[in-house]
Amino acid sequence: MSQGVQLHLNRKAVSRSLTVVAGVIVFAALIFPNVVQRLTPLGFLRVPVEGAFLIALLLVPPKARRILGTALGVLIGLLVIEKCLDMGFFSELNRPFDPVLDWVLFDDAYSFVVDSYGKGAAIGALIGIFALVAGVLSLTTWAVLRLGRLIGNHQRRSLYAAGGIAVAWAVTFAFGMSITGAVPIAARSTATYAWDRAHQARAGLQDEAEFEKEVKQDAYANVPSNQMLTALKGKDVIFTFVESYGRSAIEHPSLAPIVDPALDQGTTVLRNAGFTARSGWLTSPTFGGGSWLAHSTFESGLWINNEQRYRNLVSSDRLTLTRAFHTGDWRTVSVMPGATRAWPEGSFYGYDQVWDSRNLGYNGPKFSWAPMPDQYTLKQLNTIEYKKPNRKSLMVEMPLVSSHTPWAPIPDYIDDWDSIGDGAVYQSMVTDGQKPKALWADPRQVRPEYGKSIVYSVTSLVNWIAKYGDDNLVMVFLGDHQPSPIASGAGASHDVPITIVTKDKAVLERITDWQWAEGLRPLGDTPVWPMNAFRDRFFQAFGTKAAAS
Repeated sequence: MSQGVQLHLNRKAVSRSLTVVAGVIVFAALIFPNVVQRLTPLGFLRVPVEGAFLIALLLVPPKARRILGTALGVLIGLLVIEKCLDMGFFSELNRPFDPVLDWVLFDDAYSFVVDSYGKGAAIGALIGIFALVAGVLSLTTWAVLRLGRLIGNHQRRSLYAAGGIAVAWAVTFAFGMSITGAVPIAARSTATYAWDRAHQARAGLQDEAEFEKEVKQDAYANVPSNQMLTALKGKDVIFTFVESYGRSAIEHPSLAPIVDPALDQGTTVLRNAGFTARSGWLTSPTFGGGSWLAHSTFESGLWINNEQRYRNLVSSDRLTLTRAFHTGDWRTVSVMPGATRAWPEGSFYGYDQVWDSRNLGYNGPKFSWAPMPDQYTLKQLNTIEYKKPNRKSLMVEMPLVSSHTPWAPIPDYIDDWDSIGDGAVYQSMVTDGQKPKALWADPRQVRPEYGKSIVYSVTSLVNWIAKYGDDNLVMVFLGDHQPSPIASGAGASHDVPITIVTKDKAVLERITDWQWAEGLRPLGDTPVWPMNAFRDRFFQAFGTKAAAS
């Protein structure tokens, strides 16, 4: 065989191989799932109906085919990228990625990686992501264009192939055929997925108009301040969010043995100090992250489950819990140990003072994401507000952050509160504590460490109440959302616990009809409310009869 013939055959073999590769890429892209559980070899044994339509669309003149092929390649690549984002969002937030509203979350994700693994790792991750996006778009575009040339050169055979795919799909669809018993062989996932995303974007625009109406519908907007919160006059009311404190912490078989004894012990500690507690459930608008959505829902009485609603809320004049206390002559304070920069939304809520990580006097080490431990924050609350002489009644909103991911290292509870000082005592805990990278290298260890972080936060809070709380304290503490599925478990609800603690039995008598459970642990049959229902139920319980009408 001559060298020229051999070279020709080699080129032909390479060309065919590349065409086969292009076909595999397009096929895989059309079948590609958006949940990790379906990313298996059996999950790709399906017939994509979009394949038949793709062939038919590419049966156009060469110039049009190149333009259309490029557009289809980019579109298919973008859908693959979005499905990859869905996988990540399902893993962390138990929901798919919103292509319109979720871009703001990448800033938080970057900060999380910096805090957990260092800035170098975060920059490396960004470079890897950009390279992956460019690679996917390039591959899918190249693959569609290469198949387009094949289709253009063999139009009749291509029509037969498209017909064969359509018939195979119709037969398997009609008979409900499936290899695994769960995922049908007849696939239409890409077309359905694209349609759903387009519908999602349209629904977002419609929701914006609907939300404008919801903001204005407020039964308490014009109630006089002398009819609001009258049963709490003279009380210090503190609303405390415990980061990632979800229902799974209390009920998951692997977490209950860690968390429930601490809650029961806390109930006893409070009882011995003269306090009584009642606990219920709220359904959070978010899962695994997005604490500000839960905070704004709780404060406003509106369901704030995305960034669009949040932005529109904080630009409105909606009555918040904080503003109701402010107009009722309480000193309203936000204590935000997790905030590292200015928070302009504070003016919307109605705070007289915002304390954050920059002015809380902490000189100790960070605990991964958390700028300071919860026990320090609680101790500092005494100095900055709670134990000041001759002060007004306080209303405080205070998110505690030690139970924020990555749950390593976890601070030790310090029995001697006076030894906490400026936080330098915590240095050895960070130096000797578990590192996030080591913890997350073994996912089996993540859940118990999450449980320990909840125990630390709740123990610190309960002991602060018992040690420093007086007869006028009304403490309301709750979770903002469930932790990510690696800790909460598959199929977890959006429910979080909420507890009211006080020495004044008259306060608890006003919520008798709430049917909350005694102690710090709500029961399985304790009523569940959506989180946005709390504001109005609270106003009704602690206002005059005129305010509740």
